Amino acid sequence: MTTVVVIVAAGSGTRLGSTQPKAFVALAGATLLEQSVRGVRGWSRPFSLVVVAPPGWETPARQLLADYGDVTVVTGGETRTDSVRAGLGALPAGTTAVLIHDAARALTPVAVFDRVLDALTSGAQGVVPQIAVVDTLISVDRSSMATGDAVDRSALGAVQTPQGFHAASLIAAYEAIDGDFTDDAAVLRAAGHDVVAVDGDAMSFKITYPADLQRAASVLGGTGGHRVGTAVDVHQFDPGVPLTLAGLAWPGEDGLAGHSDGDVVIHAIVDALLQAAGMGDLGTHFGANRPEFEGANSRVFLAHALTLIRDAGYVVGSVGVQIIAQKPKIGPRRLEAETVLTELVGCPVALSATTSDGLGFTGRGEGVAALATAVLVVV
Repeated sequence: MTTVVVIVAAGSGTRLGSTQPKAFVALAGATLLEQSVRGVRGWSRPFSLVVVAPPGWETPARQLLADYGDVTVVTGGETRTDSVRAGLGALPAGTTAVLIHDAARALTPVAVFDRVLDALTSGAQGVVPQIAVVDTLISVDRSSMATGDAVDRSALGAVQTPQGFHAASLIAAYEAIDGDFTDDAAVLRAAGHDVVAVDGDAMSFKITYPADLQRAASVLGGTGGHRVGTAVDVHQFDPGVPLTLAGLAWPGEDGLAGHSDGDVVIHAIVDALLQAAGMGDLGTHFGANRPEFEGANSRVFLAHALTLIRDAGYVVGSVGVQIIAQKPKIGPRRLEAETVLTELVGCPVALSATTSDGLGFTGRGEGVAALATAVLVVV
């Protein structure tokens, strides 16, 4: 069979308490999307990969997945049904089997993919992985909260992903239905096809709430651990603008060219923080294609990055920055800059400065470079 895995990653991060889409929330040093793709890439079967990203997040998704081989990224819709339709629309010609997987089930073992594809190869039109229900189930009248008798759980299963289908059958089923469905097996059943079940896995739990994210981080060895990011930022001098450096104004000094105020120190810190959390880089969030940030104070970038990091379950442990430049002279204001940066970041920030002994653009006095290292602690 010619197999394509479609990873649906277009959901919001609202229930995770995140201000960004769920797939871009950090999990153990990478994003949820990256962890999901890493898991699938460990599968030994030949397959192609399609990722359905939130609208406006297609480029960040492609950047994050650039090292994961040939991945097609398409734009999702307002509902899961719309997003799956988008993924199906990107299937290569000749696709015979499609596995629809949720990025939120990032820890799914590849053995589950094997079981689903094996059932399709054996003739099933649709396949769902499931695990036994272990909780006692009751009926509840939501208007009064009155409860009924316990429901027999012996014949019930909790559905997971990936859900597998003969591609032509699923595409035809989606073309024939209106409305929204909670999963793709329901779409296939609505078209009159049978769906069989295979064993799922407890590790394929869905990451929906902050506690789920903490559980996943614990499984991956992240709880209580550290994430380290290192970044460099460079700007050339521009005599026509004032100098802002390390969060301070430097009267009488040439400024630094840039889309914002050109503060290479804060830019390097933001980049290091984002790298440590697996959230892309400065350009991903505040690039030149974002006109609202033109001329912005770099403190805005830092505040936003810190919000993203806190939402993802990290705190900043420490930051170190080294400035490489002939001018301005950092020594007389180093402690002042450290104090300001420490207050802005909310943790100890150590600042140092050096020259490049006359070598390179910094040695020629053409600009300033900054190298930052940030340590995040998983909480």
